[in-house]
Amino acid sequence: MQLIQETPDLSAYLAADEAIDHDHPLVRETAAKLSDDVADSYEYARAAFEFVRDTIPHSQDSGDLRVTWRASDVLEQRTGICYAKAHALAALLRAEDIPTALCYQKFDEVHGLVAVRFHGAWHRQDPRGNKPGVDARFSLDGERLAFTPDPASGERDYPVLYAAPHPVVLDTLKAARDRPHLWQTLPAAL
Repeated sequence: MQLIQETPDLSAYLAADEAIDHDHPLVRETAAKLSDDVADSYEYARAAFEFVRDTIPHSQDSGDLRVTWRASDVLEQRTGICYAKAHALAALLRAEDIPTALCYQKFDEVHGLVAVRFHGAWHRQDPRGNKPGVDARFSLDGERLAFTPDPASGERDYPVLYAAPHPVVLDTLKAARDRPHLWQTLPAAL
C-alpha cells in the first residue's frame, strides 16, 4: 500500500496541537529520559515505541475505565486505547524532531497507529500493546503491526497520513464519559 501524506509540508508532522502536545513539560521530560541512553534518532524512535507499547497499558486490556486523548494525559495517567497511545508516541517522537503521522485501519471499528519518517519513507508502527495473539514490533524493514486487515471481510488500511488526529477520532475520545461509553461510540469508519 502506498501511504499518502495529507499535506506535503513535512513540518506539519512535527507540529504540536491539543492532542499531540509535545511542548508539555511531562512529554519533554519523558523524551529527555528516553534519549539519554540512545545513540541516534532511530534508536530513540525504537525506545519511545517500546516505552509506549510496554509501559502504558491499553485500557481495554487492563480494564481501566478512564479515557485519555491528550499525549501528556496518556503519559501521566498511564492508560489509553490505541488512538491515545498513538498520540503519546507521536508526541514523544515529534519532541525529538522525528516526523510522525497518525494513520488508521478499519476493522469493526477504526484502529489508530502512527507512521514515522526515516530514510525518505514512511514506516507504520502500532504501539497498541502486545497480548496473546498480538505481537507488534518497531520495524523499518516491513510492517510488524498488531493487526492485518482482511479485505474480504470489509477491513482495510486507510492510506492517508494525518498530521493531526482525525476529527472523528478526536471528537469521539473527547466526548466519552468512560471506556464503556467510548466502546459504544467508537467510529466504524473515517
